[in-house]
Order: sequence, then structure tokens, then C-alpha cells
Amino acid sequence: MKKAGRRVRIEVDSDIGELKAVILHRPGPEIENMTPENAERALYSDILNLAVAQKEYEQLEAVVQACAETLHVRVLLEDILRMPGLKEKLVVRVCEQEKALDLREALSDMPPAELAGRLIEGVVLVRDNLTRYLSKERFALQPLHNFFYTRDAAVAMYDEVLISSMAKAVRRREALIMESIFDYHPLFRAKTINPGGQVFFDPAATIEGGDVIVVRSDILLMGYSSRTSSQGIDFIIERLKRKVRGKSHLLVQELPSRPESFIHIDMVFTLLDKDCCLVYAPLIVKPNKYRTIHITLEGGRVAGISEEENLLRALDGLGMELTPVYCGGRGDTWVQEREQWHSGANFLALAPGRVVGYGRNVYTIEELDRHGFEIVTAQQAARDMENLPRKCAITLEGSELPRGGGGARCMTMPVRRAAVDWP
Repeated sequence: MKKAGRRVRIEVDSDIGELKAVILHRPGPEIENMTPENAERALYSDILNLAVAQKEYEQLEAVVQACAETLHVRVLLEDILRMPGLKEKLVVRVCEQEKALDLREALSDMPPAELAGRLIEGVVLVRDNLTRYLSKERFALQPLHNFFYTRDAAVAMYDEVLISSMAKAVRRREALIMESIFDYHPLFRAKTINPGGQVFFDPAATIEGGDVIVVRSDILLMGYSSRTSSQGIDFIIERLKRKVRGKSHLLVQELPSRPESFIHIDMVFTLLDKDCCLVYAPLIVKPNKYRTIHITLEGGRVAGISEEENLLRALDGLGMELTPVYCGGRGDTWVQEREQWHSGANFLALAPGRVVGYGRNVYTIEELDRHGFEIVTAQQAARDMENLPRKCAITLEGSELPRGGGGARCMTMPVRRAAVDWP
């Protein structure tokens, strides 16, 4: 890990700005604490081989470390648990949220490193009374199977961090941990926004980080999905009304609720360069029933709200003419569906034109090649990042990680990016 500076400033004005600092979480024993019986509750459609998943994740980690400051959730969590009074505060919040107050004393007595492990990997149920003996649960505190998708629980928007209001109870501890890190760790000079912390919080207001894409300083894109509700988007509208000066635009793309591969907007659309994006064409380009809504904000109010033909047309109207690269290629729609299922549209931009995704999606990679992206492996990129061409697609091996339902963008939470020099 590169040594962190004294402070990490929150600064993300575009999803393609050169990556400067990012938060990661290596998948660990929490991944193995899953069985076919509880995989669906854990939001998985399959169980992962941890040893293989870790080797694949190490490729992503090496690539990111070669170009940016990397911070790890578990290290940050251990740090704040050493702070006087904070350990007890966080334990109480976790136990109250998950109705596990009987664990409070045992967790509070743990040293910081052990407690950080338990908060992520789970606490095994002690069968010391009849109710616990009869329980079919293995854990008194469930493992955080999905935490290596650090994008979801919190997202940097401009100079603030939005703490996600997670749609599924099994993931809400992730957001609580991320909020505590940004609120208390001395590395960050961060202002956090938490929908759940509002006086008049609407329980229907859910937002997850994978549904938030900062396109440009004046354009925010959000997915209206099974994980991000209209009420959650309304919370962002109210926030933008109070914060933004001048005119800004919120584009909302409606997503299908099934299959689960459409969980977030970044599973069907990601930015690759100033003039290029990766799309799942059946939803983003071709006619369909899923709406694209354009909300204009100006002077502290909603100045207009209307429906657009599609997302690319909406962006074009705002001065962003983007060439679409098709996930799965331009041929067979079955191939497009297969590659979208394995996160073929979910790429992370390290800088404008320099992107990372799964090499297993061969038709997507071929399409990137046809659009002028030089194809390089993760090993090559990690060894010689400085000499890579400006426009390249870095390929990760991915046999296990895609089974979790996310790609390189999902597994990274950028907290600082350089400004983009737009044409």
C-alpha cells in the first residue's frame, strides 16, 4: 500500500478523472462464510472459491496501486476502533441496528483488530440457551459477504461523501462502517451526507453507490433501480437544490428489476473517455419501456423535468457526444446478455481512456479493440503503468469474482480524482 498523506481530500468531479485515491476491501473469510442455502439472502446467485477470488482481486489491487493511493477498509476500521470512546459507540450502533444487543459486552471487550474482523467476518452463534440451540443460523452477527464491492456503501460526489441507504438489511452494516470511517478517521477531511440521518427520513428512500455516476461537474447520472428508489433520488434532488450554484442536470435511467444483473446503473453504462462510453445496448440504445428522465436544477429549484429518448441523446443534448462501445459486441443479443450478466459493462476508469474490466468478456474486449483501445493484461499494466498508451483496456482474470455480481467499478470507491480537461 502506498503511504497515505496527512489528509485525503474528497474530490470527484467526474467518473473518468485520473484516479488519485481509492478505498478497497480485499475479500476474506466472510466470502467463505456462505452456503448454497444462505447465498440468496447474501445476494449471491452462487458461492465463491475464496482462494481463486483473492488471486483475481490481487490483479485489480496491483493495477490500482500502480497509479493511485490505496486505502483498505479493514485498516481504516481498525484505526478508528483505537480511538477513545468510538469503539463503544460503533458497537452500540451495530448491535442496535441488527437487534443483537446481547453481543454488546463481548464485542466491546475485543481489541480493535479482533473487533474489526468480527464486524466484517461475522460472529458465530454460541448455542448456550434453547432458542440459540434450536436456531438454524450459524452466525449471531452475519458476515458482510458483499463488502469488497466498496462502491455501494458510500460514494464520493464532488466534495462530499454520500452514505448509502442500503436497500437490503444484510448490507446496512457496510454503510454504518463507512460512515464511521469518513466521520472519524483523521485521514479524511470529509463531509458526509446520510439520508438515514435526516429528521424526517423516509424509510422508502434507498440509494446505493453503484447507481451514482458523476459524469461532469454539472451532470449527475443515477439509476432508478431495485436498490435506488424514487424517494432516494428525491433526496439527492433536494441536496442538489441547496448546494449547486448555476444550472445543473440530473439524469435518471430506469432499470429492470429482473434479472439481478441490472442491480445498478453501472452494470449497463460506464464512462470510458471524454467521448466514449460502454453500454448494454438493449437498454441504453435500443427502444424499450425503461424511461430516461432529465431533471434540470437552477436557482435552488427544479427548473424542468422531462423524458428523453434515451441516455445517449440526453447526454448529447448537454454537450457530451459519446460514442457507444457495446457490451458483448454488436452481433448476437444472446452474447450481449451473457456478457452483461458477468459485468461486461462495468469498467473502472483509471484516467480518461485508460480502463479496467474482466477479460472473460471476450466480445466486449474485441469491441473495445475495434474502438482503438489497446488491450493489455493486468500483469503488464501493474509492471509498467507509466508507459501504457493513453487509450487502453486493462484486462483482469475473472472466473470467481464475477459470480459475486460486480466488476472493477463495483470493487473500488474513488475518493479523489483529478479534474478533467473537457473540450
